[in-house]
Amino acid sequence: MADDVKMQRIAGGSEERFLGSDVFESSGRNLPPPRRGGSILEDAREIDIYHRCDVVVIGGGPAGCAAAWAAAKAGADVTLVERYNCLGGLSTGGLVMWIDRMTDWQGDHVIQGFARHFIERMPPDAVAGPPMADWGSKDPAKVSYWQNRTTAFHGIVQWAPTLDPERMKLNNQEMLLQAGVRLVFHAWAARPIVEDGTAKGVIFESKAGRQAIVAKVVVDTTGDGDMFARAGAEFDTDIEEGDVHHSMNTAWVVGGVDMDRWIDWKIHHADQLRELMEMGRKELGFFQTPYVTWRPDVAMWLGPRQSGLSALDVDDMTEVEIRSHRLMEGHTQFFRRHAPGFERAFSLQSAQQLGVRHTRRLAGVARIERKDWDDGAPVADEVGVSPSISPKFPMVSVPYGSLVPRALDGMLAAGRHISCDANSHGFMREIPQCWLTGHAAGVGAALAANRGVQPRAVDVGEVRSILREQGAHLSDDAAVAAVGRAEAAE
Repeated sequence: MADDVKMQRIAGGSEERFLGSDVFESSGRNLPPPRRGGSILEDAREIDIYHRCDVVVIGGGPAGCAAAWAAAKAGADVTLVERYNCLGGLSTGGLVMWIDRMTDWQGDHVIQGFARHFIERMPPDAVAGPPMADWGSKDPAKVSYWQNRTTAFHGIVQWAPTLDPERMKLNNQEMLLQAGVRLVFHAWAARPIVEDGTAKGVIFESKAGRQAIVAKVVVDTTGDGDMFARAGAEFDTDIEEGDVHHSMNTAWVVGGVDMDRWIDWKIHHADQLRELMEMGRKELGFFQTPYVTWRPDVAMWLGPRQSGLSALDVDDMTEVEIRSHRLMEGHTQFFRRHAPGFERAFSLQSAQQLGVRHTRRLAGVARIERKDWDDGAPVADEVGVSPSISPKFPMVSVPYGSLVPRALDGMLAAGRHISCDANSHGFMREIPQCWLTGHAAGVGAALAANRGVQPRAVDVGEVRSILREQGAHLSDDAAVAAVGRAEAAE
């Protein structure tokens, strides 16, 4: 069992990360192993074509929604395939309603584009976070207030709001429908259609059976790289041992609470809080304190974070769910008995989607790496700018090449499985960064389809121009061009 506040050191650097949660490391299994062995031969059959389009986006999470919206806005005929009944992925179905930092350490809004359009469309009562005037503030009173509401880090207030997941589902849906995107819910993409090293569409399963979508460009936003992996593209799976960023969890929310009262007690009774946490660990075997949500009467848990299990193994995923649902009820009852503000708490909802942080990462034409964090200069093919992990580092320039497979044509990847090293994945997997890379992939896919070229051959300058038209924040064109000239001269 890890300490409640787990401090970890990033390999290759001195940056320390503080992660406020236990990591559940139980080795006991709740189900016996399956009776594996042997194989069967599946019958070959013809597959009906369900639809033909310019761009098909696989996965309706943050990256997929941004990609589909951007591609449609750029003039492409777009279809999005989603296995669940709603859009938003982990931000909605996974109840990860806390949206990580979208401002830099000076308070400037650097992740915009789809992300900003999306949040500005949300009803005011569905958004909880600091006012714009406080972004970048180091005022101790403001920092103290907002750090207990997950929007102040390293002594600086950030734009990192918490959003109502149900309103997010509707907002995603309406943005895409208004842009002209065809939605296909309750459909699981089984494999890509690949001819001569080029993706030509996907085969998906639904209640109607097995069908195909033929497209000029496939955008893999599955989060796990299912499409590019099954198409034979290279990928990486290495992790930072002991880092929370490769653990899994099922989130849940509890209603009937008074979070303001809980936070006030937690701040002013540190010794009692430690006693509560120790008692919780002894009783439950794992313990985590709650996060705020968009409402003061609803609390959220993003745990238990479970390590040593794979989101590509159905038995491991089942194990996570079994453990999680037991601990959900255990936490709810424990807090009712012992925690101020939770006397009337009740279980409200558990996430329908498993909280997966890492499985595969694309081996792309370019790669975001820890060794480049200190640089601060834009890359020559920049399609987005991400906040850095701490004030010790400048912002991170995101290359278009991190979305492009090294050899596979007809496909782009966006979201948590873009091309990066294990350290950089710790923040590039977050929801705002998924919006950022999805937005860029959508524009790149639309241009490839519209121009009749492969995604790797599009003019990145044109991608940047359209991204700007759609509200994205990018580095100065002259600075990017200077980097390109310098690289060409080498």
